[in-house]
Order: sequence, then C-alpha cells, then structure tokens
Amino acid sequence: MKGVLTRSPRKFASTTALLIGLISGLLAGMSPVFAQSASSSGKLLLTGGVSQIEGAAGGGLTPWAIIGGYESEGQVGANLHDTYVKSDDYSLNTSGVMIGFSDRVELSIAHQTFDTRNAGAQLGLGEGYRFSQDIFGVKVKLMGNAVLDQDMWLPQIAAGIQFKHNNNANIIAAIGARSDTGTDFYVSATKLLLAQSLLINGTVRLTKANQLGLLGFGGDLSDNYHPEFETSIAYLLSKHIAAGVEYRTKPNNLGFAREQDWYDAFVAWAPNKYVSLTAAYVQLGDIATIRDQHGIYLSAQLGF
Repeated sequence: MKGVLTRSPRKFASTTALLIGLISGLLAGMSPVFAQSASSSGKLLLTGGVSQIEGAAGGGLTPWAIIGGYESEGQVGANLHDTYVKSDDYSLNTSGVMIGFSDRVELSIAHQTFDTRNAGAQLGLGEGYRFSQDIFGVKVKLMGNAVLDQDMWLPQIAAGIQFKHNNNANIIAAIGARSDTGTDFYVSATKLLLAQSLLINGTVRLTKANQLGLLGFGGDLSDNYHPEFETSIAYLLSKHIAAGVEYRTKPNNLGFAREQDWYDAFVAWAPNKYVSLTAAYVQLGDIATIRDQHGIYLSAQLGF
C-alpha cells in the first residue's frame, strides 16, 4: 500500500479556498441579513439543531428534518462550524458552512480530514497519514413544522442528498473500494414535543459509503445502496441546554474492514442564537481493522 500512497494538496487547497471565499462573502456581504433573521425569527433556541458531522443541520451523527439557521419565511440564515472527534487511535476534523433559505431549503459544504495518527504505520500507510473528503449537501423541507405544529402528530419531514468526493483515490482503490465518489440520499422526520421538552428524529439513508466515505464507496462485499437507520432523541433541560443520545447503523462493503453501528450521548449548550457548543461521548466500533474506537466529540457553531 505504501507504493500507492498519495496526497491531494491541490484538491485540498481548492476546497479550503472555496470555504474561505464562502465564509468571507457571508461575513462581508450578508451579516446584516443574518443578524436580522436570528433576532426576528420565530424559531426557538436550539430548534435549529447543531452541525451534523457531514455538514447538515441536525444532531452530531445524523441529520434532522429541520432547516439549519434561525431564519423564518423570507429570511436567510447561516452557520459556520468546526467539529473534532478523537478516538483511541484516530481523529476526525470537519469544518464547513451551511445556508438556510426561508426555512425551506438548506445548502451545506463541509471538508473532513481523517488522521490515522500512529495507526497509519500499522496499516502500511505511514504514521499520520490523512484521508480527506469534501461533502456538498442539499436538504428540502417537504411538509410539517417541528415548532409550530404542536397540535398535530405529523412530524416535519425533509429529504436530502450528500454528494461526497474522497481525495485519496489511489489508496481507496488499493483497499478495495469501488469508487472515490458517492451520493447519500436520506429522508428525515423530526417531531418536537414542547410540552414534554422532547425532540425525536428518525432518518433513513441510502448509502454506499464506507466510514462516511472516508474509505471510499462500495467494496468487495457489496457495491449496492443499503438502507441505514439513524435516530436522535434530545431532552431540553432548559431553553439553553439539551442532552440526548443518537444511534446510526452502518453498511458493510469492505471485507478487510467491517463496520459497527455508531452511537453517542451528547450535551448541547446555546447561550444565544449566535453560538452553540456540543460535547459528546462517541462509540464508533472497529475502524479500518483497529478495534473498539471510542472517545470524545467536540463541536462549535457560529450562527448569523
């Protein structure tokens, strides 16, 4: 595997430049619009969710049906986020930007870097070898309103796609993945029960991704789409603090690197509509033959 070890600095640089350009445009040109959206929105604190590990609004591991940001109809909202996950042998960093339009459509872009740290040498990749991928997401609300429809059992429902491009094509091919690009399709249903201070979300995802796509898409065991289930349950301890758990099932496409389901227990704190911080304990199972990966999840989100 050492002979095919390559990095993709050009793709990484272009992605970084795109993120910087988007962020600069948001801050320089649209900050007054975002500030007005947050201050005048009818959305309640924390009901915009946090930034999910692939860039969409939701919980840490799974997207929700809510549209990120605090915008209402006719407004624009946005979030910038940075997330760090550290297990016993690996670390993952995700940074990105999300824009919500009229509480109806959400666009997101995220860049992930997966650091093999000392485990890279055991895998024949070299110590500290890094996988990376770019994720472009679109989510559309189809029906319902998680906040306003308190007199109905109908949840808010949204459909989304996440287009993923892995920047390590040679390594991905060497480990048996069928492709370095893939698209996930998902439908989420989210119900907020204000009287019970409870939020419940369920997501069904069609995917070929191996470890989110960080190990490519498809493999020697399967190159077909698999339906996977993801769920979040959050309890609002106060208007500023939510705690909960999440569970996410995973496909098994690579014979050499079986995947286990993921789960976490989290606490999210939002002192206002502009800032939120999330901390969690995560259990990630086996990753690339290294067993029992668990650790911490930390995420900061800045909303406009």
